[in-house]
Amino acid sequence: MTQPPTTRRSASSRPRIRDAEATRQRILEAAKKEFAQNGLEGARVDTIALEAQANKRMLYHYFESKENLFKIIIEQAYIDIRSQEAKLNLEKLPPKDAMIKFVKFTWDYYLKNPEFITLVNNENLNKARHISQSTVLRDISQKFVNRIQAILDKGAKEGVFRKGLDAVQVNITIASIGYYYLTNCYTGSVIFERDFLSRKALQDRLDFNIDTVLRMLCVEKTI
Repeated sequence: MTQPPTTRRSASSRPRIRDAEATRQRILEAAKKEFAQNGLEGARVDTIALEAQANKRMLYHYFESKENLFKIIIEQAYIDIRSQEAKLNLEKLPPKDAMIKFVKFTWDYYLKNPEFITLVNNENLNKARHISQSTVLRDISQKFVNRIQAILDKGAKEGVFRKGLDAVQVNITIASIGYYYLTNCYTGSVIFERDFLSRKALQDRLDFNIDTVLRMLCVEKTI
């Protein structure tokens, strides 16, 4: 007995949908690599298509333009780090422990995702024009700031942290002390005559970062 036409169409469309999703994901992964290495201006659509085992026609079909593809990559980069931060459940920890965990996470994330730093650098060169209209990023970023602010306020109420700490300023400092070290690791290694990327140097830097942040946040007797 033959199946109704609608059933046959539904069954045959599923592999095509899966193939389309797989192709789209391969393009995104290839584009992330290419943009991280060469920036928006230097990235080549031919290279992305070749790496993704696709073709330029498919790339433009899914993403319209190189510019729009870059916008999606940048947005995803920010969404990923904020999503990973949310999984830390910092709110369930004592404030001091929560901030130590946050500092460690930020450092580890930069080490494991070096393309995040280069992508952000490139978007700054473009004056943030690709993320400026993103309501998704605005929403998740505000939620992130609110979570960190709640931890700082709780710590202040418990007498652990100084009063009046601003979550945005605190996050900028935490991001900066890791970000600068890694973006300048090669020149720093030459100038200061030490291997910035050795295991010991990376651990020493993390310890220094934690100590720096705690001295910024904590009431002196609680450090």
